[in-house]
Amino acid sequence: MMAGRTVGKESAKASKSGKAAKATPAKKAGAKSAAGTGLPPFPAAELGGAFRENEPLVRHTYYRIGGPARYHFTPASQEAVAGAIGWARQHKVPWLVLGLGSNVLIRDGGFPGLVIKIGKGLDALAHRAGIWKVGAGLAIPLLVRKAAEEGYAGIHRLIGVPGTVGGGVYMNAGAHGNDFASVLVSATVVEPSGAISEMPRAKIPFSYRRSGLGDRVVLGCVLKLEKDEPERLKTEVAELLRRRKAGTPFDLACCGSVFQNPVESTAGRLIDQCGLKGRKIGGAEISRMHANYIVNVGNASADDVLKLIDIARTAVFKDFGVELELEVKVLGEAK
Repeated sequence: MMAGRTVGKESAKASKSGKAAKATPAKKAGAKSAAGTGLPPFPAAELGGAFRENEPLVRHTYYRIGGPARYHFTPASQEAVAGAIGWARQHKVPWLVLGLGSNVLIRDGGFPGLVIKIGKGLDALAHRAGIWKVGAGLAIPLLVRKAAEEGYAGIHRLIGVPGTVGGGVYMNAGAHGNDFASVLVSATVVEPSGAISEMPRAKIPFSYRRSGLGDRVVLGCVLKLEKDEPERLKTEVAELLRRRKAGTPFDLACCGSVFQNPVESTAGRLIDQCGLKGRKIGGAEISRMHANYIVNVGNASADDVLKLIDIARTAVFKDFGVELELEVKVLGEAK
């Protein structure tokens, strides 16, 4: 899941090497990037975090697909996120914030700028009397399990939602009647100005699967959960997870749902009625289990997935007159 919004110019060239840089000290890595691009060194040592150049994004997405990120930074603090975004804006470097990469497809040419990975270092969790303070980098399933074990309801039905809490807030992720908008008290964000601020729920224009946060990047949140019976919650969580595993290709590399569901039907049902289950191009396949999933069954490229997306959209429009809209975010450059 994305943890924020992609911004910046897309004109820069992505590196073609696809090789991960060795774990070098931040200043040396930054000096190398300056020599190769004319940019000043990326200030990883000052900001605090792990920095690499030409990092394959195949390692950072659920799809296991994606060319290299020119720069890849895992910040260790909220201030480091704001600083990295400020550096990118100052030097007109395109930037992208990712969590676990569960609803994105990175093109085979990679991303020509800075990818900021929200994860370790921003995954703190603490609670008291129903008030839960959660870092943006915490995985949603981990939050769900912890809340259920402690006997708190309101977020427990999101057990099958992949990705991080930051992405969940930004996209107002939800399932089975639960969503972030219904339990959010406030969100800590990086403002477009670069300042870190606390936004109360009342100022966030949530709607279905949208937060309206725009150019802001979510760093963490405060949730209000209701006390409930731990055993009942754990049983419900286990049943929801069982149903998800039974009905979706849960154990295969994919992004989750590829298309939004149209009003008239579901995307999966329409694609299935077009006879496209099992359709394969290269290493990508329209899932035989659920047609709104395109799975990586063996070294699929982004181009393989995009061709299947086009086939599905064309067939559904031809047979039903319905224009399927993408739910997956397609990012980066073609190879």
